[in-house]
Amino acid sequence: MSRYDIMWSDIFTLPVQIYYEDTDHSGVVYHPNFLKYFERAREHVIDSNRLAQLWNDKGLGFAVYKANMIFQEGVEFADICEVRTKYKLDGKFKTIWHQEVWRPEGKRAAVIGEIEMICLDKNKQLQPIPEEALT
Repeated sequence: MSRYDIMWSDIFTLPVQIYYEDTDHSGVVYHPNFLKYFERAREHVIDSNRLAQLWNDKGLGFAVYKANMIFQEGVEFADICEVRTKYKLDGKFKTIWHQEVWRPEGKRAAVIGEIEMICLDKNKQLQPIPEEALT
């Protein structure tokens, strides 16, 4: 079995405190901020030290190729939410990340994101995802 036969990873969780600065005038999170929460969660999955090492040693990084989001419920100031993240490889250049933001005691995800990431070198050329990036 190759590493590309892997289905979805385990689910990783990250708590996110919602600050007033994250919200609009109504106290609800301004929608682009969910992309920041998703990015933060992905960094925790891969590990910021590993990301820095890949960039410094191999000149490799990741970029968002495509993002789809579904907003099902508002998230409000002072909520402490949970970002749930799982990923899978989609060929040798791309990963797909399924991410959800859950409010405390929510019955369904407040926001769902499907983010596609590609691996690039410093010249912005597509590169295979190194084995050590997602272990």
